[in-house]
Amino acid sequence: MAALSQAAILSFDAKLSYQTGDITIGDELAVLHLGDHFRYLGPSDAARVLTEAWGNPPSDLTLGMIVPAEISPMDPGRGWGVVITYSQEGHVKDDDAEDIDYDELLTQLQEATEANNPSRTAQGYPALHLRGWAEPPRYVPEIRSLYWAQELAADGAPEGSLNYAIRVLGRKGVLELNAVSAMSQLPQIRPEMERVYALVEFKQGNRYIDFDPDLDEVAAYGIGGLIAGKVALKAGLFAGLLKLLIAGKKLIFVLAIGLVAGIKGLLGRNKKPAE
Repeated sequence: MAALSQAAILSFDAKLSYQTGDITIGDELAVLHLGDHFRYLGPSDAARVLTEAWGNPPSDLTLGMIVPAEISPMDPGRGWGVVITYSQEGHVKDDDAEDIDYDELLTQLQEATEANNPSRTAQGYPALHLRGWAEPPRYVPEIRSLYWAQELAADGAPEGSLNYAIRVLGRKGVLELNAVSAMSQLPQIRPEMERVYALVEFKQGNRYIDFDPDLDEVAAYGIGGLIAGKVALKAGLFAGLLKLLIAGKKLIFVLAIGLVAGIKGLLGRNKKPAE
């Protein structure tokens, strides 16, 4: 059985075009400095992994995926990847970063997740529960990057899911890197994500410092909104999201967000009064 499993992994990997070194993503948007420790899969190959290997429903193409150099994303129990997307919704101001109460934020997200479960189950998806921070949010202003991790549990899933997120702020939007793995892989994923944290570099003209207030729009949310899930503010609660699906031991990376009204209230909590 093990031989057959290994043969299936090798067969699937042979269909993928792995890339290494410095990889430009998007339309000259940013560069991934992968070195020898990671490999890159382009958008079509990343979609193949998400759908064929991990059993997720088809969705819009991403900017690709980062995977370990020595482990296949098909490898059961060890395979994982970082899905890359880009959200161009304006320049995200980071002046709220030091004012956010992350414990309160977690409570709000847990309540919102539970409140959304009746809608989720009505659509045929399992109820989802946010257990807590697997890694508390941290914003590093020197490199304009934010990271956090959450422990999620779905009814009927064989184990919990790890949602490990990195957000890199740019001139007009945010690069979103989301690790897909089982919760049991946290000890393995944590040091790897610390490496991933330093891989991304916006190209000149797209860097955070390239922001031009006379030309560029400012996003309607700040650091708190990135964690809370600003996509929930769009029309349609699930607009733009990959839907949650149990696929063996893998649960797709997207954070479950609750009612729009609750999120709007949360985002408005730390706003300073107008001068």
